[in-house]
Amino acid sequence: MTAASTPAADRRPLPRPALRPRPTLRLRLTLLNGVLLVGAGAILVLLAWLLVRDALRPTDELLPGTTVVLADGRTLDAGQWQRQLVDAASRELLVKGLVALLAISLVGVAGAYVVAGRALRPLHQVTATARRLGEATLDQRIRWSGADDEVAELAETFDAMLDRIAAAFEAQKRFVANASHELRTPLAVMRTEIDVTLSDDEADMAEYRRMATVVRDASERANGLVDALLVLARSEAQTGRRLARRAECDLAVGTANALSAMAREVERIGLRVHTALRPAPVVGDPGLLDRLAGNLVENAVRYNHFQGRLWVRTGTDGQRSWLVVGNTGFEVAQADVPGLFEPFRRGGQERTGARGSGLGLSIVRAVCDAHGGTVKAVAQPGGGLEVTVTLPSADTPAAT
Repeated sequence: MTAASTPAADRRPLPRPALRPRPTLRLRLTLLNGVLLVGAGAILVLLAWLLVRDALRPTDELLPGTTVVLADGRTLDAGQWQRQLVDAASRELLVKGLVALLAISLVGVAGAYVVAGRALRPLHQVTATARRLGEATLDQRIRWSGADDEVAELAETFDAMLDRIAAAFEAQKRFVANASHELRTPLAVMRTEIDVTLSDDEADMAEYRRMATVVRDASERANGLVDALLVLARSEAQTGRRLARRAECDLAVGTANALSAMAREVERIGLRVHTALRPAPVVGDPGLLDRLAGNLVENAVRYNHFQGRLWVRTGTDGQRSWLVVGNTGFEVAQADVPGLFEPFRRGGQERTGARGSGLGLSIVRAVCDAHGGTVKAVAQPGGGLEVTVTLPSADTPAAT
């Protein structure tokens, strides 16, 4: 019979085998407590039995052949009477001891089962909370109020983890919303320009050229935002992991290239540039490190005053290499500086250049994290910002 003619009854799935009872933690703790209790009780009964047999020797100090008279009038040899006494006491001790051991074991196992259940109740709360977790229920917590023990520590750790997950979800939502808004703006500009121009029956070649210029600028802005998002995603994907590409490079070279790329804009707004580019060897992804230097220099130029200042330094001490980029500009409160490293956050007012995507410092932080480095920014008196990037030097052994 072929597969096409197989009866439906033959194609029914086989019944799943019955699941065996699951050895839960509560059951294992109860069994462990029972084994320990029974073992300890058995050892005590055995010790008592041995002590009784060794202690009941009242005739050892009597002369051989001594007899004893029992209460019923019988006369027995003292040694025979001692053996009977020891055997009777041993039997009675074993019987009563085993009965007591059984009773204590049953009570102890039952008590251990109840106590283990109460002790593991927070674990069930953790499990129930984890099962209920979803995008709409990230506000739920265990909030354990029992004894301050390991279980309470577990519950607090779980609550703290939920806080971090909720914060990450909120940050992700804001990121997606901001990215959508940033992309929608140039797309809306392009569509508006195209619709307005096409609806004008008297539009000439000059009008179409103007429309094409606006559309090109808007598309370049959208393309730059997409490129920045890709770089940010690539950098964050390598945070805490081994870099996909590793090569020795010099922060001074990348910074010099970034300054050269911005030379025309620097000349346009009349910035005074001060550089001290000493060798700063590092090992990492050359593309990401060049983007790091480029973002810092670009931000320092974009958010600067006309006739302002820009200073750049690089160097190393053999263990760490650093890049410092500072600029004058509008005042930024030091309390607002940490927020500048969040995506789509722009500090202060709009500067001399065109508005950016708000991802420059976010990419810098992500690249630093991916390379095991740090980044910090300090608001300058009178306005401006100085950003310091510190990375492991190329002479420092890479962490495995």
